[in-house]
Amino acid sequence: MAEQRNPKEPENAPGNAPKGAPKSAAKNEPKNEPKKARLDKAYVADTALDLLNDVGLEGLTLRAIAKELNVQAPALYWHFKNKQALLDEMATVMFRRMTESGTEGGTEADKRAGKGAGYEPRGSWQEWLLLGNRQLRATLLRYRDGAKVFSGSRFTGTDHGPQMEANLRFLVDCGFTPDQATWASSTTYMYTLGFVTEEQGMRSQAPDAPPPVDVAERAELLADYPMAAAAGEQLFAAYDERFEEGLRLIVAGIEARYGIR
Repeated sequence: MAEQRNPKEPENAPGNAPKGAPKSAAKNEPKNEPKKARLDKAYVADTALDLLNDVGLEGLTLRAIAKELNVQAPALYWHFKNKQALLDEMATVMFRRMTESGTEGGTEADKRAGKGAGYEPRGSWQEWLLLGNRQLRATLLRYRDGAKVFSGSRFTGTDHGPQMEANLRFLVDCGFTPDQATWASSTTYMYTLGFVTEEQGMRSQAPDAPPPVDVAERAELLADYPMAAAAGEQLFAAYDERFEEGLRLIVAGIEARYGIR
């Protein structure tokens, strides 16, 4: 027996199948749209860090992030009241990745590069400060303008608490007072942050981009000042060696200042 149709509806009303059509044709076919990931702080920060490498900090706007997430920009203000709040979360994610990615062991070359270094204080305090700051530099360099994101940002939550507590306690156990431990760790930290900020500002971000400073041209301009001209090869190159030398100078200064060996 044929199914009765509501006599008030037109024969070909929307949602009704035309005569002779299969019954299933009366239903709208579901669209095969990709399922959106849940929009939360962590997901937005992860997306922002991925986008950072493409556009840099200047181009990292909430509008650009919203476009990448396929949402409207106002949706992001539910999680972040402004860009600085987003940068705080991004810095927190960067720190979390740095501490979670470390593992025991690794070659000496990896340790010097801050790879696979782990985060459990060990060895002498001098080597631990060197190791921790190499790891910090390696982390910042993984992201375009990474040092600028870190600079001035405040970690959200207390994820950094265990590592900071372990570092300070380790230094105190080595003979530092609590204040000295804070000054020593914060001084090396700020050196690393400042060095990488300058390094990322002076090094070409794009592989095919010209260097920001032409060392040969600079030397020619400063021909009347031979020592200043020659310094260009160190000032605008050899970043790995310069970072290591500067960090060792600071650690040696801490040792001399506090008399802790």
